[in-house]
Amino acid sequence: MKKILFVASECVPFIKTGGLADVCGALPKEFDKNYWDVRVVIPDYSCIPEQYRNNFEYVTHFYMSSGPYVQDKYVGVLKYVLDGVTYYFIDNQEFFTGFSPYTSDTKFEIEKYTFFDKAVLSMLPLIDFKPDIIHCHDWQTGLLPVYLKNEFAANPFFWGIKTIITIHNLKFQGIWDREWVQGVSGLTDNLFTPDKLEFKKDANMLKGGLVYADYITTVSDTYANEIQTEYYGEGLNGLLSARHFDMQGIVNGIDYNAYDPQTDGRIYCNYNASDFRKKKFNNKTKLQQDLGLAVDKKKYMIGLISRLTDQKGLDLINHVIEGIVDDFTQLVVIGTGDPQYENMFRHYAWKYPDRVSANICYSDDLAHKLYAAADAFLMPSRFEPCGLTQLISFRYGTVPIVRETGGLKDTVKPYNEYENSGDGFSFSNYNADEMLAVINYSKHIFFDKKREWNQIVDRGMANDFSWNASKFKYEGLYNYLIGE
Repeated sequence: MKKILFVASECVPFIKTGGLADVCGALPKEFDKNYWDVRVVIPDYSCIPEQYRNNFEYVTHFYMSSGPYVQDKYVGVLKYVLDGVTYYFIDNQEFFTGFSPYTSDTKFEIEKYTFFDKAVLSMLPLIDFKPDIIHCHDWQTGLLPVYLKNEFAANPFFWGIKTIITIHNLKFQGIWDREWVQGVSGLTDNLFTPDKLEFKKDANMLKGGLVYADYITTVSDTYANEIQTEYYGEGLNGLLSARHFDMQGIVNGIDYNAYDPQTDGRIYCNYNASDFRKKKFNNKTKLQQDLGLAVDKKKYMIGLISRLTDQKGLDLINHVIEGIVDDFTQLVVIGTGDPQYENMFRHYAWKYPDRVSANICYSDDLAHKLYAAADAFLMPSRFEPCGLTQLISFRYGTVPIVRETGGLKDTVKPYNEYENSGDGFSFSNYNADEMLAVINYSKHIFFDKKREWNQIVDRGMANDFSWNASKFKYEGLYNYLIGE
């Protein structure tokens, strides 16, 4: 039996703020349990829903110091089994109590996840679980490979354990003052050098993980190449280029049971790949009605579900939104983020109440309804490690319009009218006029070439972006590291 431990800061169904949680919740369930014992560990946040927390089982507890500033702290270990997967939760009320898993206090976050990383390793001998591979996710787990190869290297229990770190978004790295990080981690002076944890005279947790992990993955092939360049590399492109032989991109999947228009109980009208032509529009007219938009099944509805930040290309939309929402087009937005973008969409919803709906919130229920209702989905991202929205769009017969970057480039094949191929629309330069031209081209196909449009939908719905495809790549990588 091969043993894998996923370590992350969030995981569905317990806690979710982004795609990281989807990955850590969906992927472990996919492995054949006859050969793979895949377990997951996350913090025991007080904001995990009571329906789960009330059923957590106490395993053990101990006291631990992670550095001169963090002495003799309680570490509880709880356990819960769901869908055949064992989940562990690291309990400490000082660090993990709050209405949200994260705070805006970077200094505290670094102390919190440094404690978590050391606690995870310290827990393993006590629960009698020695993984072959520890699969770390993002900066919050960056110090775990550092601890494993240094402080824990003297203990024979830890010999032979390999580590992988997956970059879900390179922009977030866990950077703070070197003296503070050393004080909360207890790591020695020789680790805070430019070839290890030092980054522009500060300390960088993700960099530590990238230096010490046995292997690095990202969530798409194109992103793996992009982050080796200065434009996308966030200051770590040199290190990532140096490690490119130990790095690959594996595209995320989505849970095909959670996102299935044929069985989805949250949408107004169920449909599938063979009858979407007759049924899908019912979702559009019902959503138009509920959101107060003009009710007309012939309107071109563009959806956008996103964090409202610069990364997502919303400055491009700001430049040309008047051109997007013409008399024949509706734009439905769901998301929260920067006030300037929240207010931008609110303004246009006020100006064009029959064309624009700004839902400045995040509602999973409304999101499912929009996936089913929209004709197209807009993702003009500045950078996008993988993106899940376009994969879900395919599933619901909704055509993605994307910028060719990261996972968007890897998963969306642009429509070619001469070959009648492709499953979406794309543009390459980060340019508002180029984006508008592609949106207008998609409208032309939608209104004037309905047969070709429906064939684009057919091809999108036929795609397989379930975890089944990506799982085999992870299995191959795990076997390679284990030495099989």
